[in-house]
Amino acid sequence: MAIRLSRRKIASYIASRLLSVKDDTAVLQELAGYLIDSKRTNELELIVRDIEYELQNRGVVLARVTSATDLTKATEEAVAKLVQDHSGASKVYLQQFIDTDLIGGLRVDLPGHRLDATVARRLATLRANYKK
Repeated sequence: MAIRLSRRKIASYIASRLLSVKDDTAVLQELAGYLIDSKRTNELELIVRDIEYELQNRGVVLARVTSATDLTKATEEAVAKLVQDHSGASKVYLQQFIDTDLIGGLRVDLPGHRLDATVARRLATLRANYKK
């Protein structure tokens, strides 16, 4: 039976391990095994978010970039620079998602922050202001 650890302790441990090993698969398997053994798989999303915060505190940021189309290399570099400048991170990883409902523009999600510069968001804002 596994000892019950707080989500913060789990996040701190996993972040340390992810930053110190080359093969992160073993670290993720260890986390999965612990969560299954301690019957805490329902907390996975929260623990992942805690790990992202812990990594951000250590200078590594995972940014989720959502756009209507694939990003060009230049756009990826510009977004990575923007995220790095905003967060002060030494290393930025971009995870790209495609959502054609956005019409155009970008949405960048960081732990605790969101930049929404999508056409869909601008249209929604115009609609809301027009109704007033």
